[in-house]
Amino acid sequence: VQLVESGGGLVQTGDSLRLSCVASGRRIGDYTMGWFRQVPGKEREFVASISRYGSSTSYADSVKGRFTISRDNAKTTVYLQIDSLKPEDTAVYYCAASLSSIAVTTTRSYSYWGQGTKVTVSS
Repeated sequence: VQLVESGGGLVQTGDSLRLSCVASGRRIGDYTMGWFRQVPGKEREFVASISRYGSSTSYADSVKGRFTISRDNAKTTVYLQIDSLKPEDTAVYYCAASLSSIAVTTTRSYSYWGQGTKVTVSS
């Protein structure tokens, strides 16, 4: 499966963004989907995940209440709604696909990755 992210950009503190990840090559319903983020010099960190048909989600503690993951299998798209953006949310955000049936949270659980979309939050 191929993944392409979009929706990143330069925003101000308190703004909102919606990131999108379009999948191609295989039915997106076969995969649990996740979002991760990474800043230079740090490891890629888990942000959110959603199970194959959206019945369960997981979130990193640092984003609970501000980030919402959703999916539209008919459109082969996964979304990450980010509200109340903070400077510490600045990172490259990656979409990933896992053959797990549950909303897994570790990078090693995901086999397919997009190229990332950059989010920069100014203070």
